[in-house]
Amino acid sequence: MRELVGAIIAIALVKATPLWFAAMGGVLSENAGVVNIGLEGMMAAGAFCAVLGAYYTHSLAVALACAVLTGAAWGLLLAYLAVTQRADQIVAGMAINVLTVGGAAFLLAVLFGQPGASPEVVSFGSLGHGGSLGVGDLVRNPQRYALFWLALVAIAALHVFLYRTRGGLHLRAVGESPQTALTAGIDVIRTRYLATVIGSVLAALGGAYLSIGEVDLYSDGMVAGRGFIALAAVIFGRWTPLGAAGACLFFGFFSALQIALQRAALPAQLLEMLPYVLTIVALAGFIGRSRAPAADGVPFSSSGEV
Repeated sequence: MRELVGAIIAIALVKATPLWFAAMGGVLSENAGVVNIGLEGMMAAGAFCAVLGAYYTHSLAVALACAVLTGAAWGLLLAYLAVTQRADQIVAGMAINVLTVGGAAFLLAVLFGQPGASPEVVSFGSLGHGGSLGVGDLVRNPQRYALFWLALVAIAALHVFLYRTRGGLHLRAVGESPQTALTAGIDVIRTRYLATVIGSVLAALGGAYLSIGEVDLYSDGMVAGRGFIALAAVIFGRWTPLGAAGACLFFGFFSALQIALQRAALPAQLLEMLPYVLTIVALAGFIGRSRAPAADGVPFSSSGEV
């Protein structure tokens, strides 16, 4: 029984890891006033480009660098559309989702000559030793679970940055009242650009975890709505790093429970629905009680908000 509980906890932590990365990206950009609906597409881009880098160089460092650069590029595009062009942020984010997921499926066939999935590549799963997953294994195999530990560092660092540094105070001021922040001498445009780009990099790292951390390939549709679950976690966690991280762990626990209950006489489709149903329930119960940053999703110009 103790081994089962330990396995469920370990699986929950592992399943929460990609959500942590994406949710921290959402928390960062939304506290600056930019809604990043494109988290799903950025995770897919990070997952695909990490595999691409690993396939051609056989290097995990290069694979992660490819994911980071891809996330930064998509973040820069979103920032340009949402901040400079003041486009509708929801539409811009959804366009990124559609373009990225569809583009990755197309490039799978073009670059690898096979639709559906890439060839197997070097991954973090090849580091350390294998065996059954338990909580202790996360500690004994720090290389194998390096992205898990990096996600924890990202959560702690973002919390300290937002609530213990002047830069974090400025960023939250931009998300609450950009005109007031501008009057105080804060560069609103630069702050929103940086928050969107760095947030997108975090989302791409979450995608890289799925392709070279959890498995060793990219398959079409492997992100499977995790970007939207991460967005729900941001709302559920009241736009705070620790709250969003807790919400991701909540969703990760039910993903682990889904795996643990596979031996039970329950329909597989019902178990697969569990994390997504809980996402809807969480949003229905908490979205009305949560208050987003006042200027979240509101375009800005130096002459005033529109």
